[in-house]
Order: sequence, then structure tokens, then C-alpha cells
Amino acid sequence: MFGTTDSPLMDLPQDDTRAPASRPVRFSAEKAATPSAQCSSCMLRHICMASNLDDSDVARLNNVVRNWRMVKQGQALYRAGDPFQSIYAVRSGSFKTVLSHQSGREYVSGFFLSGETIGLDGISTEAHACDAIALEDSAVCVIPFHLLEALCREVRSLQQQVHKMMSAEIVRETGQMMLLSNLTAEQRVAAFLLNISARLQRRGFSPTSFTLRMTREDIGSYLGMTLETASRTLSRFQQEGLIRVQGKQIDLLDLEALDMR
Repeated sequence: MFGTTDSPLMDLPQDDTRAPASRPVRFSAEKAATPSAQCSSCMLRHICMASNLDDSDVARLNNVVRNWRMVKQGQALYRAGDPFQSIYAVRSGSFKTVLSHQSGREYVSGFFLSGETIGLDGISTEAHACDAIALEDSAVCVIPFHLLEALCREVRSLQQQVHKMMSAEIVRETGQMMLLSNLTAEQRVAAFLLNISARLQRRGFSPTSFTLRMTREDIGSYLGMTLETASRTLSRFQQEGLIRVQGKQIDLLDLEALDMR
């Protein structure tokens, strides 16, 4: 995941599926026999779907969140057009979502960290609208949506949490539109760095020193700018003493100044 090498993946079995060099492998959420996921013992419970549940309701949620699945770096959890069956809680690692334009160009539409939920895009049309690609070796908890819906009808606090997740997705997309329409290139990059910083801090990681798992090209695509503009802006921030960049390692040296850009 971002900013740590102490990953739960070290304890997870490796997936034997190998991806062709030209195309990432897609995993089906209903693929057989995977290890059990336990919300009650998860280190991310305080920021994930079970955060507002008491112990008895968490035990019921355990019966819904039955399995977790490995997704290796560069492979697809799902692709645009795949039937919607499950949503996924990122157990460890990180993902990007990618939209394809009819012209053939691809656009990065989001980045998802551990404890965040991915796959909500498929609810409205019962098919996924984008590709979800692992930025590093990652694991997700598989949550069959029909089972989650049934439990939401019985557990009000869980229903409220699912509503909050959906609302957060709307807020995220609205924020993305604001980034692309109203801010300069420097403001977009600063806002992006501060957003990653705040999300990592909520997970107990350093808000000022972390690894960006996405490429500069991914960042540029997400922020509506070219690779060259994204790289040039990061270099300018470094020259001004706002950040320190070593490969994918980023140190934020002046959060207040970044916020003022």
C-alpha cells in the first residue's frame, strides 16, 4: 500500500495465475474456493464497512464478506462491461480505475487505497463502467452485493454505512470535476498530494513521507494534464522546497505552502 513496506500480503498465499504480457488477467468474483475474510479481526475495520457496527452485527457481516482475493500488480480485478456481482473492500495494496473513450484513449478516473471500497460503478447498470487495475500486489475482500443488500434490510447501521460509501463516491467524482475545471496545474498537483496525505494519515501512516505507486503518466491522466506537465510541476515544487522527490518516494516538506498554491 502507499507509504509502507509492512504489508499484510506477506502472509497471504500467492495466486498461481499468470498474465500474458499483452493483457492483464481478470479475476471473477465468483471464482471458487478462496480464503475466508474476517471483518472482526481486520486491522482496517475502523475505516471500512464494519466501522459503525457492534460485535454481533460484525459477526453477521462476516457471513457476507466470505472471501478475499489476490490481484497482482498490473492485473485487472474487473473490466468495463463485466457483469456487476460484487463490490470489493481493498484489504491491502492499491488500485486505479480506468475509463476508455470511444477514440481508444484511456483516462485514469480514480485511485483507491486500503480500507476503501471499489466497484460501486456497477450498481446502476449492473455492469462495470471501468477497468480496475492493481497498482501493486493487492488483496480485496469480495462482498456479493445481493447478500449485502439483504443484510442492509436487517441491520440499519450497515445500511447507513453503505449509503455513506455511495455518497462518498459522488463527492469524490464532484471533487474530480472541480480539479479538472477550476484549478491550475500547480493547484491540481498540490491538491492531489494533500489528498493522498490525508487518506494515508487516516490509515495510521505518515502523512508527509510516502510512496506513490501510480506512474507520473497515471497522475497526469487523473489530473487532466500531460505526463510532462505533471513531472515538471513536481520538479518545480521540489526546487521551491515544498517537497522532496526520490523516484516514487515523496516527502512533503511544507504542507501549509502546498495548501496555499
